[in-house]
Amino acid sequence: MQLHQIREARAAKVAEARSLLASVNGGNLTPEAQAKFDAIKGEITSLEGQEQRAQLVEDWERRSLGQPVDKARNELEGQVNVLDAIAAQIENRSVTGALAEFQSEAKRQGLTARNGGVLVPTSIFEKRTTMTTTGAAAVVPDDYRADQFIGLLRNSLIVRSLGARVLTGLRGDTVLPKATGAATAYWVAEGDSLTESNTTYSTIKLEPKTVGALTAFSRNLALQSNPSIEGLLRDDISAVVGLAVDKALIHGTAAAKQPVGILNVSGIQTASLATLSWATVVAMLEKLGLENISPNAVLTHAKAATKLQTTLKDASAGSVYLMEGGRVAGLPAYVTNQLDAKTGTPDKGRVIAGDFSQIVIGEWGVTEVLANPYAAGYYEKGDVQLRIMHTMDAVVRHPKAFVVADDLGL
Repeated sequence: MQLHQIREARAAKVAEARSLLASVNGGNLTPEAQAKFDAIKGEITSLEGQEQRAQLVEDWERRSLGQPVDKARNELEGQVNVLDAIAAQIENRSVTGALAEFQSEAKRQGLTARNGGVLVPTSIFEKRTTMTTTGAAAVVPDDYRADQFIGLLRNSLIVRSLGARVLTGLRGDTVLPKATGAATAYWVAEGDSLTESNTTYSTIKLEPKTVGALTAFSRNLALQSNPSIEGLLRDDISAVVGLAVDKALIHGTAAAKQPVGILNVSGIQTASLATLSWATVVAMLEKLGLENISPNAVLTHAKAATKLQTTLKDASAGSVYLMEGGRVAGLPAYVTNQLDAKTGTPDKGRVIAGDFSQIVIGEWGVTEVLANPYAAGYYEKGDVQLRIMHTMDAVVRHPKAFVVADDLGL
């Protein structure tokens, strides 16, 4: 059962138990009523266990996927085909199937496409369709296998997958209230008056920032109803927009019309790994502990990971390395070239540790794809120009939830 179904069943059983007790005169249960009450009690206990397990799974999903846990919406988004969006515009026809249903749902939420484009789920940024391979011998004539397209080796999307919180369907600027100070408790003697103290508050704001790209596909490629071609298009859209968003979540600067990324957030904690050792790694993580932060991941890049994986935790025989089995100090360690080394003479490695659920991503509408088969230079060749636009912003709720070391020798 789903979590809401479990809670409804539990509430019904509690109401049944309450009704049973209310029907007893004097509050004493007959043996039959006691047996029935015990049975209801057992069912409630069982449902409470189910509720705890279901809640735990939903929490895992929310932290691991970095997406709103809305299963119905996610199932619909999973059925949307980017090829349908492009082909419908090329053929000048209405969208159908899951894509049409997605347009209706978006319209119900007040979201509309601009300039005749088609809305597609932002979740396409996170999806990867596995390209299959085959060992079958070639036949004559040559068989052009578009589904075996060999794409570029690109950086992997990372920040959303580490548990960033996502707010969807935003309209105007979004203000998030934030507590900055707590009330104070005082010990007093008998007859003494308590001193008044108040919680203090501030706000952080999400403001729309738009990223977009122009790219092109051959008309035949866009019209092929092949699952692997769909995967190729999704991958390319992820490359031109998704990677730009992911990069900005780490390196973004307001001056470049981007969200402010983790490395440029005011108040973020810093540490030193210039003298790399187990002690300096522990000292780095200690900074988070002193701020009551439970980190959920360590983020680094390939060169820094190599240094961590070749540095022993202890000089004694049989010691393990600082990074082993994809973990650093027991935390999952993720390696991505979306995080750049700190440039200099020489370059220095970067390591980020923290609670990535403290990142809040706001999305205004969804991703809009506009296919134009009539653009100059493309029409003559039968190619299709594709414009992708996405509006979002991101803020860090608590800057001290992250600690950065950018002095690791490589």
